[in-house]
Amino acid sequence: MSRAYLSLGSNIDAVLHLRIAIDALRERFGAVTVSKVYRTRAVGFDGPDFHNAAAMIDTDLDPHALNAWLHALEDAWGRDRSGPRYGDRTLDIDIVLFDDEVIEGPGNLRIPRPELKHAFVLRPLAEIAPDIEVPGTGRTLADLWAVHPDHDAGLESLEL
Repeated sequence: MSRAYLSLGSNIDAVLHLRIAIDALRERFGAVTVSKVYRTRAVGFDGPDFHNAAAMIDTDLDPHALNAWLHALEDAWGRDRSGPRYGDRTLDIDIVLFDDEVIEGPGNLRIPRPELKHAFVLRPLAEIAPDIEVPGTGRTLADLWAVHPDHDAGLESLEL
């Protein structure tokens, strides 16, 4: 079994879609640790605020198979990949960390995920796994969050 750390986001009927995603993760993988949900502004485009969370799962899938499973879940709930890279999303789930692996492709699979630099990914992950070291950095999620420019911005947390 491997441990995967996921970033979840939505800005279209966000509460519903995040609940659906978490339920699907629990149904497939069993116990799931989930962070609080944080409201953040859209990044890369003007649009409604996103609701973002992080989840930790234990999986029998390799990173590529897990990525395919997550894409199928997104697609099942209306994810539209035909538009611009940055846009509204019913559901967006990315593998941010997978054990201590570093992966570059094929396709869009990058681990650690480059979006880890954004507060909407880092803050929820640091909440559920503060002592996890990010491969290639020598720093934990808590260390990275402590020095993040948005650390003191007071992200609004929400209940699902």
